[in-house]
Formats: sequence, C-alpha cells, structure tokens
Amino acid sequence: MIKLKTKEEIAILREGGKILAEILATLKAMAVPGANTAELEKKAIALIKKASGQPSFKGYAGSHNDKPYPSALCASINSEVVHAPSTPARYLKNGDIICLDIGMRYKKLYTDTAVTLAVGEVDAKTDKLIDITRQCLELGIQQAKPGNKLLDIARAVQINAEANGFGVVRELVGHGVGYAVHEAPAVPNFYDSREEELELELKPGLVIAIEPMLTLGDWHVRTGADGFTILTKDGSLAAHFEHTVAVTEEGNIVLTEK
Repeated sequence: MIKLKTKEEIAILREGGKILAEILATLKAMAVPGANTAELEKKAIALIKKASGQPSFKGYAGSHNDKPYPSALCASINSEVVHAPSTPARYLKNGDIICLDIGMRYKKLYTDTAVTLAVGEVDAKTDKLIDITRQCLELGIQQAKPGNKLLDIARAVQINAEANGFGVVRELVGHGVGYAVHEAPAVPNFYDSREEELELELKPGLVIAIEPMLTLGDWHVRTGADGFTILTKDGSLAAHFEHTVAVTEEGNIVLTEK
C-alpha cells in the first residue's frame, strides 16, 4: 500500500536528506586511488552517528529468510551495479569507478541517495556513462510532479539512456521510501506496457527514490557469490545515481541534495 507523507514529515525528510547529502559529499572526497572501502564504511557510520541518525542498510533484511546486510554503505566497483558491501576492505585504484549508496534513518524517517564517480582518470566512454546516468536521474526527477505518472519517469530515463547507447537495468528499480527503507510503489527506469503500476498517478505527499542504473554493455545482471552484490552479466561497467524525491503541489523537492 502506498503511504503519502504529510508536509511535516516531508520537512523532517528534507532535514535528514540534507545531512545525508553532506555525508555522501565527504565520502566522495575520500574515494581516491589507494583508499579502501572499509575506511569509507567507518567514516559513514561515524558521520551518521554524529548526526543522531542510524544506518538504514546495515542489518537490513528484506524478509526473514534473507541474510542481514553487513554494512552501512554500498560500495559497488566497476561491473558491480549495486549492493556491494563496503566490508571487507577493497582498495581503489586509478581508473576504477565506484558507486557510493547510503541510507539513513533520521527522526524515524528514511532517506536514500547514491552517486557514481571516477577514481582518478577514466576513459571518455566511461566518463560518458557516468554523465548520462546522472543526466537520466535529473530527467526522471523533472517528471516527478502532480498529474504525471510513473511511466513518465520511466520513459524519461529509458529514452535518454538508450539514445546514448547504454543499457537500462530491468531487474532492479527505484522504490517508495520514508516510513521504511523500501515501500510501494516500485519506480522502474524503463517502460513496459504490461506493468499496470506504471499508470500510477503521482500525487502530493508521494516520496520515492528515483535511481537509474545504466550499463556500458548488456543490461542483464547476476548476483555475486556473497549473495548481495549485483553485477552485470557480461562484465561491462555500470553506473547508478539516486535521490529521494517528494512530490508536492508545486512540483517536487529533491530531499537528498545539499
């Protein structure tokens, strides 16, 4: 069931989202050649604790049968699309790309955000993958306004991604967020006429995580040996950006920007 948020709750989500954006900015600055993901994890936990928040990913399990997620930060490198734990430590090297994905519970409400960045120097094709994925997020956010439908977000992402020659991951989608880490509705990055939920009208109070996931090659993915990490099937590079966005009467508020 979709649960709309009140204006007061959206104000709290904006407060927490702004803090989370500052935390992510600090982690981005640390992601340089020679750094390791455990250092990023330690910093993320310390900053969330300082803000009187709680990591929303660490210990998270989608169901009773799932293994609890082991880290506060997802640190997905190169062909890893999403959900790579930041521990145990892995060292970053020049030419890598890394997606930093982080969520926080703040005053009982959840926000979620992610960014992909180059570690040192990358080639032009990889740089374009990152840039277009960021652009797809921006285009998706533009469509998050009253009267539009989920399909408007999906089409905006898919059209731009495929026009630039990139694959759009289909097995993973965005989601509602706020009262829990994951809520209804699902927010796909591609259009499928068989998905009736794409006809959902966006109403004020809806809070969603929009998160395009693009690949340099084929869009199919697989799950890694750890049971958490999602990788491209063909080993091609992947990029992922995410913001938590509230639909309002005036349009929208990007809750996880500084």
